[in-house]
Amino acid sequence: MRHNPAMCLVGFAWKIHPLWRLVMAGNRDEMHERPTAALAAWADVPVLAGRDLRSGGTWMGLGPDGRVAVVTNVRDGPPATFDGPSRGDLPSRFLTGGASAPDCASGIAHRAAQYAPFNLVLADADRCAYVGNHPLQAAREVAPGVHALSNGPFDAPWPKTRQLQAVLQDWAESGSTALDPLWAALADTRIAPDDSLPRTGIPLAMERHLSSAFVRGETYGTRASTLVLVDQNGRGTIIERRFGPGGAFLGETTLESHG
Repeated sequence: MRHNPAMCLVGFAWKIHPLWRLVMAGNRDEMHERPTAALAAWADVPVLAGRDLRSGGTWMGLGPDGRVAVVTNVRDGPPATFDGPSRGDLPSRFLTGGASAPDCASGIAHRAAQYAPFNLVLADADRCAYVGNHPLQAAREVAPGVHALSNGPFDAPWPKTRQLQAVLQDWAESGSTALDPLWAALADTRIAPDDSLPRTGIPLAMERHLSSAFVRGETYGTRASTLVLVDQNGRGTIIERRFGPGGAFLGETTLESHG
């Protein structure tokens, strides 16, 4: 398969907001033709998430007790054909399991080479962890603070990750409960200047096109913007805004988990 379900921009505030222990904001960029189910409560497992209908799994989801998982792909040249397991399985396994975030990340690290390049962030009631397999295979605990990642290494200072991280930092430190600044950051269509673009092995014109937080395109672009908020008691809210070709708004769904 050529693509797997994954986010392309994620920022999160871990244990620094006075109301929410975790706030996560992200965009999923994908081919518009790829079949996808909107955010919903899954019938087979206690997960609130969108669902990829080609490979299964999800890119970002909310599970019992405020467990949260998100996966991004890692860009290293044009997408290559890959016949291994889907990266979308990684979030759903954590969301439905009982292992702590660091323990799950450590276990995944041992088999991470089976997957196409990915970044995975996991959070449970107490701890947050990261695991990835490109350029290095590694797992580690994530300290409280504001972090952002895209299709490169964890916390790599790409223009759109810096912008989202700055918005989240100011918002969390202010103790705000208004979500408009987060939605606005995810909707940002500004193209980064050439001298700040990452070099990921794709043509410069495509690097420019993918440099905005929100990617507008007729065949490929931002399919969903998602916010996840988990309070100190493990009660969570997940909100998804969906988009079609050209960035056309297709709908919004809000679901709640009561811990």
